[in-house]
Amino acid sequence: MTQPVQPDESYLRAVAAATEKAVASAEPLRSAHAGADEALLAEVERWVTEHGGDLLGLSHELHADPEEAYAEHRSVARAAELLRNFGHDVEVGVGGLDTALRTGVGSDGPHVAVLAEYDALPGIGHGCGHNIICSAGVGGFLAAATAAGRTGGRVSLFGTPAEEGGGGKEHLARAGVFDDVDAVVMLHPFSHDIATHPFLGRRQVEVVFHGVAAHASAQPFMGRNALDAVVATYQGVAAMRQHMPSTDRIHGVITDGGKRPNVVPDRAAALFYVRSAEPGSLQDLAQRVESIAHGAAAMTGCGVELNWDHNPAYLPIRHNDALAARWAQHQARRGRTSLPRGIVPDYLTGSTDLGNLSFRMPAIHPMIGLGDANLSLHTEGFAAAAGSAAGDAAVIDGAIGLALTTVDYLTDGALRDAVRDEFDAAGGPLDVPNYFS
Repeated sequence: MTQPVQPDESYLRAVAAATEKAVASAEPLRSAHAGADEALLAEVERWVTEHGGDLLGLSHELHADPEEAYAEHRSVARAAELLRNFGHDVEVGVGGLDTALRTGVGSDGPHVAVLAEYDALPGIGHGCGHNIICSAGVGGFLAAATAAGRTGGRVSLFGTPAEEGGGGKEHLARAGVFDDVDAVVMLHPFSHDIATHPFLGRRQVEVVFHGVAAHASAQPFMGRNALDAVVATYQGVAAMRQHMPSTDRIHGVITDGGKRPNVVPDRAAALFYVRSAEPGSLQDLAQRVESIAHGAAAMTGCGVELNWDHNPAYLPIRHNDALAARWAQHQARRGRTSLPRGIVPDYLTGSTDLGNLSFRMPAIHPMIGLGDANLSLHTEGFAAAAGSAAGDAAVIDGAIGLALTTVDYLTDGALRDAVRDEFDAAGGPLDVPNYFS
């Protein structure tokens, strides 16, 4: 057996060197708003440091016992137990999802939702660090809740299942769970600290071709080859890549190529992920993929069936800089420089269902670094880092950042106005469920 040729890493090394040079001289995102009173911020920060052991215990338990999308029963139970230990009523199984969670404090006034994710990846566990996301989210909520009597308004925590491809946040949004929420805050671990890192919108399509079976040797002229149609589609998508924006991505696999070489395949299928940086360009890219598939069907004499978005489509993130700047300022309290967009290459990214909420209401999704510039999401190395001392630091610093940003939003009316004005200027809410219909 021959071995695969390993990719040359010279380009990767050059990018890493240029990135670290830019990081070293970069200025953090700065806020123009006062936020909450310093004494209140210090009190909330102190709560997290005093109860950090509970948050790290939750993170370690999740990391040691990963569960995949929509099967996070033990994970959500652990988060609920910790919340109940601090006196909060918790509802598990909201919005029609068994592993979704909701709790909150306060009543009238502005409403901030802190989000927690806890699903893991097949084979590599928490290779996206959702144990950190959950534990920091729980801690951020608990700390902010201690100040709720003085901030006014409401603070909620939502446990949102199945970010890894399942679209849990979109399912919850369609069930009305976020209807009275004014802003959402969450974080994500990464290789660097970044206040506003882009995430791509993503759609997925299963392309199924239906041909005519025939004996591949005796009567091939009586067949219509569905595998040829899949191959033509795959090659058509590959040819289109040079004519896409550099931010966009398409990748796919052939999931059905027929059963035997001596039978002309009468069914073949492929699955593609289509990603783009803007909702409109994602819509356009999806239409171009459809055209390629229909062209392949015409070439081969096959029928074609396109099954879009078995799980909900993901929109790109619309960041809110006014709110993200408060996060960056609070990370500076913890000795972190939370970078603005563009310092770390934009193409080092993926997709998340938080994007769907960000087109309904103002949202932030900052990245919190795990201390290794060479870490890559969805790898065993990232899973190891998520359970390390660097991961623990991200839990504590992240919980503080989420809590203080939440308290700022609830206490600073000028900040709330700026957050909403920015959201409205970007186009306001989008009809997400019907956008691609």
